[in-house]
Amino acid sequence: MENAFARPQPSSRYYTTGMPGPKITELMKTIGPRLPKKTSWHGRRRVLGPYNSIIVTLTYLRRNVVQHQLAEEYGVSQPTISRVISSVTALIAELMIDWAPAADELDTRSTLLVDGTLVPCWSWKRHPEDYSGKHHTTGLNLQVACTMAGDLVWVSDPLPGKTHDAEAIRRHGFLDKPAGSAMDIADKGYQGLGMITPIKKTPGQEELPADDREYNQQVNSLRAPVERCIANLKTWRILFTDYRRPHDTHPQTITAVIALEFFKLS
Repeated sequence: MENAFARPQPSSRYYTTGMPGPKITELMKTIGPRLPKKTSWHGRRRVLGPYNSIIVTLTYLRRNVVQHQLAEEYGVSQPTISRVISSVTALIAELMIDWAPAADELDTRSTLLVDGTLVPCWSWKRHPEDYSGKHHTTGLNLQVACTMAGDLVWVSDPLPGKTHDAEAIRRHGFLDKPAGSAMDIADKGYQGLGMITPIKKTPGQEELPADDREYNQQVNSLRAPVERCIANLKTWRILFTDYRRPHDTHPQTITAVIALEFFKLS
């Protein structure tokens, strides 16, 4: 009979974790030494080893599955799955953070496409600052930048959902560039920040002139790659569907996922 707890082959886990086999192996070398050394039995409680702990965590981040489902698959309790996800996510955020570029590391000679997105979460009553009037739901604000070709180059740290995109991009230091830097392209929410943005109608103006409408169409067509880039980032379902773990772990989880995405792309 096939052993249900046998170590799976790395190559067989790509569609589950979103991570190629060689990357899983490299990740194992980075954070594995900080995890329990082997699968063992403590009384009646089964403990996951380093490899399965990493696979469980990657699966959770990639699919945002219910923890009881993972518990059934690996023959452990839901609390064990919860502890594994908490510890491995914290290690990824700590040890892999250097894979995520900072704003001051970006090439200021290249034009970048910029946009904001909301990472949704439950509506915690004690955190009204997470409510976004723009999106009409709760979550954390992320700023994303990519090249004109759609290659991801930067994702900000999370801020409360109520934060306006223009305020968020200022606070992250993205605009702190030397004179002569290339102008970046963004949507109307970033007007007045020295970026190329669509033209807004003035108060009382019924419609824009034909030249302005054509200009806006050109700007919006150039912005399409950053929207696709955000959609691709959110294939990590933990960034796309409501976050269910404790509120204070949400920023750390986002940091871990961002680090994993740049690690995967490297």
